[in-house]
Amino acid sequence: MDNRVYYGQYSLRHWLDLILKGNIVLPDYQRFFVWKKEKVETLITTFKDKQFVPPITIGAFQNGPDKVNYILDGQQRLTSILLAYLGLYPDQQHYQSTVERLNNENDDEIEEDEEQLDQILDWNFNKLTNKGKSKEEIHNKIKPGNYLHTDFGIDEAFLKNTFLGFSYLVPQIDSPQVQQRYYSSVFRNINIQGQELLPQESRASLYFLKRDLVDFFKPEFINAYVVKNINTITKTDFVRMLALLFQYAQDGDSGKIARGYKPKMEKYYEEFIYTMVGEKQAPLFKPFRAIFTDGNYATRFEALKQTAVALEIPKEVNSIIDIDMYFLGLIYAVVFKSKTIDVTRKDELKAELGRKITSFKSDAYHKKAPGNLKYIKERINSSLSVFNRYANG
Repeated sequence: MDNRVYYGQYSLRHWLDLILKGNIVLPDYQRFFVWKKEKVETLITTFKDKQFVPPITIGAFQNGPDKVNYILDGQQRLTSILLAYLGLYPDQQHYQSTVERLNNENDDEIEEDEEQLDQILDWNFNKLTNKGKSKEEIHNKIKPGNYLHTDFGIDEAFLKNTFLGFSYLVPQIDSPQVQQRYYSSVFRNINIQGQELLPQESRASLYFLKRDLVDFFKPEFINAYVVKNINTITKTDFVRMLALLFQYAQDGDSGKIARGYKPKMEKYYEEFIYTMVGEKQAPLFKPFRAIFTDGNYATRFEALKQTAVALEIPKEVNSIIDIDMYFLGLIYAVVFKSKTIDVTRKDELKAELGRKITSFKSDAYHKKAPGNLKYIKERINSSLSVFNRYANG
């Protein structure tokens, strides 16, 4: 593919205008804003000291008559500039303390109050630009207590006289799928200011190789289930579980799962994604159409969601061991086998799962290295066995 690349620079004021007017947008697979307030301050200081700031990478995406300009690299920098201009910062601790305060003040109204707050745990600048196209409009629609108000020490003269460079990629091809493949490759090879993308964040760009399957790889409801340790919150990796189960469905047992991929599991998940979107066919995975003959996965996914709710699966656990035991067998029964789970026996089912989880965690080696293939296979077999005893149909 013959591509064109243009280079230049804009004032920070012009960058702000592009963001506020929606002339540059975040692709759906972009990570959330992750910079600490101190790093925003450091960026502004870097500009003030006339030091080098890496340029922004924008990509033109043409889909028929519609054209959008994607921010491929530089979200954290551009968001920081916007926050500095607005004098705001989406602080996670501040958000959680606000929710707790509202909860203590009036238990009956907490759900309504939370809906008015911006979900800071999954935040990007769209939360602000959706409120308005100017500083005044945005400030008028912010829920009190949702953001920290701060002064980053910038004025209009600074914005007009400070510049940030860019590279503008323009693929010379009309096919949206080929363009998306190109941008996925670009995105996955970019480090944002030296802050490497997490595997799930980088991999997400591949989901858009076939837009009909974006919700297949990352259904919205799964975001509610997380692994929370002392300092980190990790969302459930749904693609990981799908890949394991699609190979299990192909082989009929767990013996060969990810064989030869132990040091490079991310490659294993990539091959699964490419197989599902039709880019290539890896024989180790059951074909998508062999499971969903009519191509409709949404109905079974909705059943999966409703069953997880009915079983009252914990939204927050402290280990991937728990996630695997709660979901691997459930996904296989409901999604792969189109079965229903007898939720009237949920207490009995969860007690059985709990005993297996406790047993696995009592093994020091399993608890320390749950990503070891040996232990993954044990959890697959165990979870599928438990759920099969409570499955109908």
